[in-house]
Amino acid sequence: MGAMARNEREDGEPGGSPPPTTGHTSAETGRHWTFLSNHGHVLVCLARDPEARLRDVAVAVGITERAVQKIVSDLEDAGVVERVREGRRNRYRLFLDQPLRHPIESHRSIGALLAMVLEPGALKRLSDTPGPA
Repeated sequence: MGAMARNEREDGEPGGSPPPTTGHTSAETGRHWTFLSNHGHVLVCLARDPEARLRDVAVAVGITERAVQKIVSDLEDAGVVERVREGRRNRYRLFLDQPLRHPIESHRSIGALLAMVLEPGALKRLSDTPGPA
């Protein structure tokens, strides 16, 4: 699992987009890190706005659009997200009951993770969204 949890380019090398301004930098090392990986950040962005353009998600997370495309593909392969085509746009359906992937947290669901981060009404809207026909 090669989640880019720090400020890394999609090829794994340091650099790429500057880190988001909401994170914290260690005074000792000068390294930027967050508690969620880029996969988690992309998931939160799609939960907040299921019709978000991946370009906008990339800006919000602080990574390239190509990296976001790869992460969305990973999330689809894991059965966490489904891309639903609506005209010329995509809508992303999240499966909140899916377990988290690592054995340490696999007893918790995607919905539980998002409940920690999202406003309460946002998670309810996701739960109430009907799936594709």
